[in-house]
Amino acid sequence: MRSHLLNDTTADRYRRSVTEGVERVAARLATTDRPFTGVTVDDLAPRIERIDLDKPLHDTTAVLDELEEVYLQDAIYFHHPRYLAHLNCPVVIPAVLGEAVLSAVNSSLDTWDQSAGGTLIERKLIDWTNERIGLGPAADGVFTSGGSQSNLQALLLAREEAKPGGKGWEGEGTRADLGRLRIFASEVSHFSVKKSAKLLGLASDAVVSIPVDHDKRMQTVALAHELERCRQDGLVPMAVVATAGTTDFGSIDPLPEIAELCSQFGAWMHVDAAYGCGLLTSLKNRDRIDGIERADSVTVDYHKSFFQPVSSSAVLVRDATTLRHATYHAEYLNPRRMVQERIPNQVDKSLQTTRRFDALKLWMTLRVMGADGIGELFDEVCDLAAEGWKLLAADPRFDVVVQPSLSTLVFRYIPAAVTDPAEIDRANLYARKALFASGDAVVAGTKVGGRHYLKFTLLNPETTTDDIAAVLDLIAGHAEQYLGESLDRAC
Repeated sequence: MRSHLLNDTTADRYRRSVTEGVERVAARLATTDRPFTGVTVDDLAPRIERIDLDKPLHDTTAVLDELEEVYLQDAIYFHHPRYLAHLNCPVVIPAVLGEAVLSAVNSSLDTWDQSAGGTLIERKLIDWTNERIGLGPAADGVFTSGGSQSNLQALLLAREEAKPGGKGWEGEGTRADLGRLRIFASEVSHFSVKKSAKLLGLASDAVVSIPVDHDKRMQTVALAHELERCRQDGLVPMAVVATAGTTDFGSIDPLPEIAELCSQFGAWMHVDAAYGCGLLTSLKNRDRIDGIERADSVTVDYHKSFFQPVSSSAVLVRDATTLRHATYHAEYLNPRRMVQERIPNQVDKSLQTTRRFDALKLWMTLRVMGADGIGELFDEVCDLAAEGWKLLAADPRFDVVVQPSLSTLVFRYIPAAVTDPAEIDRANLYARKALFASGDAVVAGTKVGGRHYLKFTLLNPETTTDDIAAVLDLIAGHAEQYLGESLDRAC
């Protein structure tokens, strides 16, 4: 079995095995003509269930043949131009190359003696991102597994800063006073805000939902009112979470106005830019996130709008000293003396201990393509969304919710002869399900005002307006089929 270990004696075997795997994936990518096969759970589950994991095949080719059957042939391929569903981007080749390198070397980014140059590369990328944001010379941060973890860590820091002795607290207090802490976020902010509040031991009503305007942006007048009420009730405004790219609408909250209110009320300002961070490299739309430089912390997901493989995310902070709230020392890992010896251990900043060298993917991308190359791709999908909005606005078959700020379109099919909202809901739900089952395209869904809507999340520069038009026709066709069958059943 030692022949399977990756080392100096098995380099040739490693090269052959990985090359064979890459060839399989390359062949699949070259021949995939739709984003999904439409396979069902009932069809796929038995194939996997019958595999006996206690009886290995002992042959790489045989295992890859099996993998074709249980995964590759039925995988959902984000690179296809008619994958229009979630915040999943096609990935750039330099990042995939970085993934191959980091997996083989297998550095762990928790301590210097497990990563060496990897530590410095990650720190360089954190500094680069902070410069793009404009957080200032005292800024810092660390890579994370994704936006949910980044949001959790940011709110952990905000909680600790707001506790007795923190900037948002007046007078004495105990841990029981955590019940006084409040977080303010828009009604369309990411679910991880409420989840983080629960994980952080805050009260069940700790997250105050702020209404949004017609463009799905946080209403700052309402925010000011709630902050004032919080103060009058003897509560502590722990944090305001502004979103730069909401999951459902891609909407961007008014960051400068929110920054002013945070300053006035002494609240930590966190910007969840997991989606909108692509604008940091934009050649023409960077001004859409003006005000982000005033944040106390920022979430970025490179694996959404920097075209990186999952996972690749980071949490950034204006004041590096606030990261101390996530710092613990262990003699076997990062003893305190290492701080005096100026040995850089990333575990001092992170909620994780063992951690992949995900930063390498972004490093490779920047060194091959440059930031302008990433920005050009993201600008393309934003432009595509603007064109898609024009198509939807001009098409009487559809109701589109808001003009896009980024690359998301939320809409629903509206039949000419049906007025029952519940029946229209069912038609849209059916259309999405039927489209997924066909494999011709994949779209997402959400609710707006209690009604069912469909969603395009456009993150593929290879998608065209012709693709959008064709998918809209498919949606209308499936919805009409459902309504026709429903009418037949009613008769």
